[in-house]
Amino acid sequence: MGCATLLAASAGAASFTFSTAPGATESGGNPVDASAVFMTSGSTLTITLTDLLANPKTVAQLISDLQFGVTIGDTASATQTGTGIGNERTVNGNGTFSNGATGVDAGWILSKPSAHTLLLDVLSGPGHAGPSHLIIGPPGPGNVYGIANGSIAGNGPHNPFLADSATFTLTIPGMSTDTIINNVNFSFGTTAGDDVPGVPGSPPTIPDGGTTVMLLGGALSGLALIRRKLS
Repeated sequence: MGCATLLAASAGAASFTFSTAPGATESGGNPVDASAVFMTSGSTLTITLTDLLANPKTVAQLISDLQFGVTIGDTASATQTGTGIGNERTVNGNGTFSNGATGVDAGWILSKPSAHTLLLDVLSGPGHAGPSHLIIGPPGPGNVYGIANGSIAGNGPHNPFLADSATFTLTIPGMSTDTIINNVNFSFGTTAGDDVPGVPGSPPTIPDGGTTVMLLGGALSGLALIRRKLS
């Protein structure tokens, strides 16, 4: 019975992972590497957005927005808890860095470009932190950003960045166990629209609508009945 209760509690949860394809580049031809993990639970959607590219050369390789589709749910009524959470990192002119405050407001704002499509971005606009707080990946050899140019290293407007990842929490009324996240696009750099398509993880974790819980619950009930007959 305890197992059945735990399984029932998680029946409405699902996970979807997307990443840039191997060899992906931004519009200037520089490599990019990003992933996004979407966790649905009831009407709550939690997103962890991560920059996986170590030792970037230019700010054009850093993550600045995430657009995605939600198949089932009232996206027009979607709301955001805060502006996301991240940890600050300042890259110095020589490529060394210092980590600043942790758990800070990311300054990424939710918008709704079209029906069933949502956008989180950090670029210019009310409440946005841009052009700072783009997400930067880890340093390179020697624990420094050894090839970072002036758009990263010691760049006042672009520092501080968010180190490695940021987490966002949305509330989307009407989501269900059949809700699927799709049409994911990552955007890079300080100019909006430099989009790179996201590729679904393999295999994606898709909710089963509670079927597994029903079957396991039935099995547990059957075992209980057998025990009573044998006792």
